[in-house]
Amino acid sequence: MGCILSKGSSEVYWLGIDVGTGGTRALLVDERGRVRHAFTAHHEDMRMERPLWAEQRPENWWDAAQSAIRGVLGAAGASGKDVRGIGLSGQMHGLVLLDESDHVIRPALIWCDQRSQAQVDSINASVGKGTVLSCIANPVLTGFTLPKLLWVRDNEPKAFTRVRKILLPKDYVRFKLTGGYVSDVSDASGTALFDVVRRRWSNELIERLGLDAEILPRVLESQEVSGVVSRAAAASTGLAEGVPVVAGAGDQAASAVGNGIVEPGRVSCTIGTSGVVFAHTASPSYDPAGRVHTFCHAVPGAWHVMGVTQGAGLSLQWFRRNLAPGVEYDALTAEAGNAPAGSQGLYWLPYLMGERTPHLDAFARGGWIGLTAKHTRADLIRSLLEGVAYSQKDCLDIIEGMGVMVDSIRLSGGGARSGFWCQMFADVFGRRVATLETEEGSAYGAALLSMVGTGQYASVLNVCNEVIHETASLAPRTAEVDLYARGHKIYQALYPALKVIQ
Repeated sequence: MGCILSKGSSEVYWLGIDVGTGGTRALLVDERGRVRHAFTAHHEDMRMERPLWAEQRPENWWDAAQSAIRGVLGAAGASGKDVRGIGLSGQMHGLVLLDESDHVIRPALIWCDQRSQAQVDSINASVGKGTVLSCIANPVLTGFTLPKLLWVRDNEPKAFTRVRKILLPKDYVRFKLTGGYVSDVSDASGTALFDVVRRRWSNELIERLGLDAEILPRVLESQEVSGVVSRAAAASTGLAEGVPVVAGAGDQAASAVGNGIVEPGRVSCTIGTSGVVFAHTASPSYDPAGRVHTFCHAVPGAWHVMGVTQGAGLSLQWFRRNLAPGVEYDALTAEAGNAPAGSQGLYWLPYLMGERTPHLDAFARGGWIGLTAKHTRADLIRSLLEGVAYSQKDCLDIIEGMGVMVDSIRLSGGGARSGFWCQMFADVFGRRVATLETEEGSAYGAALLSMVGTGQYASVLNVCNEVIHETASLAPRTAEVDLYARGHKIYQALYPALKVIQ
């Protein structure tokens, strides 16, 4: 079953909202799944009171969401009545705490916050690593929501006693839109409290940790309707009261929908603040060492594995902010092109916020290795881009080593806007890579999910096959593949050598 054309005016839309780290993006797609208008409202800078700490105010997300919604409606010259459905996406793992009056108790500990190693160690000691894996199909990591919650319990007991509900970032925006406490299976998978195999909260783990299951939201499949826009939200956003809001997905699963990674063999590499290699699987697939995550997909009855580089686009953001203020990203990547492949033996370790794949080390540190007086700023930039590509190659190698089929690789995110970086990924991966007609990723995937949930398309697979198209394909170059294969081996040797002095 293909697209079901709407009756009446052709100017009808579906709204996708992505609550990112740097801002909230809203976009409108038409009945054919084409992006028509988009608007981004920026967030306040994340608070980093100590190294490896990272917080944001949920109230600021809602302020940005309201601005983004009004902005995109204004750009379209549309009214809220023109929107047929809404989908949500957002940064995963963040901890939003609400009290009995639904007020935010404290700033949210977000995805890259690494302060909870003691809580991870406590969970593993009291529950056992094997039991944890049997409950949630993943090891507990500092970036996940559960250890953040236990950190608050252990360090801010007065705040913890006030907790009546916990939500993930996009689900706080949903709460403000609909009044409901709801999440979806993909985002819930990243809490370390969710039974990924059975697609429900893990009652066993909740009981073993002495938590109250009532603080957790209801969980739905990603395309299911979770509620409707309330009267108050309609007044503050310009939307119409009663518009359906689907459950949506965590940013990576939503981005995968936006990239068409909804069948076995399809893999995406998404470079945003973090970097993610994401592969669709028809059944749960595990890495025994826990180096990649096994989560529920936004596709009903499907799962995915993903490897994560914490500081991918963040590395380039950090460089620009501190060493090239005011210089556009395109200018930086163009400058990198002036340096030779391999950056004259200079290597960048992108561990600015610890690392997940493959090291599972919250205390890993980044930096340049091999710096000499001969190196230029172009070498610094190029080595940074190469280091991120090497880190994503680590992810891809692990996923392929698990027996997951990899037929095609699609690039997305901010990194995919640089043809120079895209070619580098093809060379480092040693595989042909493709870019897509629509580069929107998470917000686009959320909008497509809303089209399924409101009946415009029959299924997630159906809408993706109908509306997502590849526009360019880059083949790896033989000389660069050989050079980067040697460079990747050196890169992989650096973390173990330096860990002993961290």
